[in-house]
Amino acid sequence: MSIRMLKAVIAVAENGTFSKAASAVFVTHAAASLQINTLEELLNIELFDRTKRPPELTPIGRAFVERARAIVCDYEGIVDAVIGDDGLTGVLLLRAVPTTLVGLVPLAVSSLKVAFPNLHICIIPGLTNDLLRGIERGSLDAAIISQPTTPRKNQTLHHIATEPLQLRASPELDSDDPIYLLKNNPFIRFSRDAVVGKVIETWLQEQGLLVTNITELESLEAMSNMVLGNLGVSIAPRRCEQKMNPSPLERRLLLENGPVRQLGLLSPSNTAKTRVIDKVLNAMLDAVARGHFASPVNQMRTSDVI
Repeated sequence: MSIRMLKAVIAVAENGTFSKAASAVFVTHAAASLQINTLEELLNIELFDRTKRPPELTPIGRAFVERARAIVCDYEGIVDAVIGDDGLTGVLLLRAVPTTLVGLVPLAVSSLKVAFPNLHICIIPGLTNDLLRGIERGSLDAAIISQPTTPRKNQTLHHIATEPLQLRASPELDSDDPIYLLKNNPFIRFSRDAVVGKVIETWLQEQGLLVTNITELESLEAMSNMVLGNLGVSIAPRRCEQKMNPSPLERRLLLENGPVRQLGLLSPSNTAKTRVIDKVLNAMLDAVARGHFASPVNQMRTSDVI
């Protein structure tokens, strides 16, 4: 039995098919199948039910994969366990909600790059629900998500920041009343596929507000440009970190009794990359501390979170 064989079995369990698993572990389809067949013959057990399409883990296969993950985790953590922090190297696969890619993530990762030049962080955007599934399947090292989220077994969730939602409006509009502006202007909606979009929709319904949608977007910058073009008003998180490209013209008004968004860093508890993830978390907390907004979070209604 080899680590390579264990990784092949885990890859099939996580990716669903032998062909996708082969790509995940950088071998051919035939090589992945051979490794798993050899392992099954060696142990005299059947890990997959091949009568089903795609193949499914047998009961003993599910138990085997759980143990195999722990063994691979321990194996990959051997080097990290015997060297100091200056030895942080390799690749960390980090996915994040798109709103964090315009400030928080660049600030944090840039500081990590200076401190650990041999650590490479691969950043991929994604919505919270997709990120949760990636962590559950074991295909991600860590994810920056919108909360609330209750960590599942073998998952760890660290709080990063709390961001109140606010109305964004053009300086050409002559009112400072968010409700009036929402009632009397077209609405640039945050995507309802995102957790934050669903919370905004819930808040609008609770206020009895019927808005006139003109578009639905995921990009904060696209929303800001439309607001500055006086095409409508929008609701979006007030970013927790130092503004990298602030818009001095855009008016931002806090919503009375408005919801807030909690950002968190989610990772598997049994990962071999715990020290690296701790460094990522500390870098993000530092970015928030250096650019934290002045308004106290405790004035917001903390029961409403994104």
